[in-house]
Amino acid sequence: MALDTSGDKRIGVLFVCLGNICRSPMAEAVFAHMVSERGLADKFFIDSVGTERYHVGDNPDRRTVLACKKHNVKVSHKGQVLRSEHFLKFDYILCMDRDNLSEVKHRGPKGKHRAKWELFGSYSPNADDLIVDDPYYGGMDGFETMFDQITRCSEGLLERLQAEL
Repeated sequence: MALDTSGDKRIGVLFVCLGNICRSPMAEAVFAHMVSERGLADKFFIDSVGTERYHVGDNPDRRTVLACKKHNVKVSHKGQVLRSEHFLKFDYILCMDRDNLSEVKHRGPKGKHRAKWELFGSYSPNADDLIVDDPYYGGMDGFETMFDQITRCSEGLLERLQAEL
């Protein structure tokens, strides 16, 4: 999605993980899929980034793609890194874990800013979802678990944000 949102009334949601190839692109895809299914695509702009540059320009991890494909969710993303303008353009910067949140807080503006940053898992009704663990070093089952977790978080987020529309 384009970052130029001057005068834009849509709600901007940015998902953040470490490398931007597993968790955050899946969250971006799942949330965008839900938004589209509910006919709300024109109300949001959605993207994802990593806190580190490890995978800038890379496609999502194949296991992320496979898990999403299994659930009929399309993933279309190239890895990118968190930049200062994200804090000015997005309303919500949602982090997968406490390290990501700490990095966002460290890089974020100290004064008034548009973005509200928090843990993505705080939107799930399941307390076990607070942290979306990185499945990168595990097998496919971790990506399936992550998909379920991200789905619950996305449902809670969308329910909350629909009140702002």
